[in-house]
Amino acid sequence: MKNVLEYKGYSGTVEFHADDEVFFGKLVGIRDVVTFEADSVTKLKKAFKEAVDDYILTCKQAGKDADKEFKGSFNVRIKPKIHRLAAARSAALNISLNQLVEKALEKEVA
Repeated sequence: MKNVLEYKGYSGTVEFHADDEVFFGKLVGIRDVVTFEADSVTKLKKAFKEAVDDYILTCKQAGKDADKEFKGSFNVRIKPKIHRLAAARSAALNISLNQLVEKALEKEVA
């Protein structure tokens, strides 16, 4: 199951609130908070696209970059046992722990 919408290089989460019987989501990978919602899947997809188009236009009118900039580094918290095993594996492969994590992430997101 895929709970992500994609349009014009932007991604949005998809969730369902059973009590309110509404689908909702938000754009991810941007500096701002942009949400969308609808009462059907078809309407949700339309609302998502409208949210992306509106976000792009709003940023353009404000003279700012619409894309979130990623600097290429982030903190990851894992169990000490996994940390130890990863360090041992990277040493066995003669690569840094960062390189091991990067390889694992590349494999996961491909």
